[in-house]
Amino acid sequence: MDTWSPTAPCTPAVCVARGAVPVALPRAVARLVALTALLAAGAALAPLRRLVPDAWVSHWCRTLVRAAGVRVRVTGAAAPAGGLLLVADHVSWLDIPLLAAVRPARMVAKSEIRRWPVAGALAARGGTLFIERDRPRALPATVARIAGVLRAGAAVAVFPEGSTWCGRARGRFRRAVFQAALDAGVPVQPVRVRYRAGDGAPATAAAFVGEDTLLASVWRVVSARHLSAEVDVLPAVPPGRHRDRRSLCAAARPGHAGVPAATLGHQGGAESENTYLL
Repeated sequence: MDTWSPTAPCTPAVCVARGAVPVALPRAVARLVALTALLAAGAALAPLRRLVPDAWVSHWCRTLVRAAGVRVRVTGAAAPAGGLLLVADHVSWLDIPLLAAVRPARMVAKSEIRRWPVAGALAARGGTLFIERDRPRALPATVARIAGVLRAGAAVAVFPEGSTWCGRARGRFRRAVFQAALDAGVPVQPVRVRYRAGDGAPATAAAFVGEDTLLASVWRVVSARHLSAEVDVLPAVPPGRHRDRRSLCAAARPGHAGVPAATLGHQGGAESENTYLL
């Protein structure tokens, strides 16, 4: 791992709450089968994406999350049409379909995701913009490529923290990707994603952090009881309001209660397997 990639102190052992009674094994297995079937169907139909209305894609993404046993609540105004940079904090692999439920977009993701079973094929066929996090010199070209996609009127979704956090702690946003929005002259759509337990308290069962494997994280989700996802679509930041990526990044950063991100972003700890350079 290169020294430029973001790190997070979150690990499954430290951050993921234990002790909750899981659902019955047959129900967890049924959720896993349904989730896998929907992912496989999505991968098979991905080449026909241009023929599928965005509303259908958003509905499929919500269905995917619900199939995993997670209730979904989306609040806020509809995201703008045309070129748009969607940004959100990053907790889980579930964040990806939840963002697409707000507005289908081309994701920015680490190149390692190509090797993920089923999901990797779905990401590649869905037009994901893969980046090589071990090549810092490739960053300007990546930003230019994102700007080109935005200029063409498409939406691009990215997690500027660059690493997954447990949800109780948050990392700081990296500024590089916001340059693409400035260069393309498109709005930025902040989205806040939070996971809750049945009693309304913050839940970490969905977190995909540290040395977590994708399978372990998926199984923890499908085994969880009364897990819900809250997706807040915050007011979009229109183009032209901010002249530099620093101020645009600050304006797009969703506010969070609890420990300030600045006190956590430079702590030691295991590096998330889900990190990338932006």
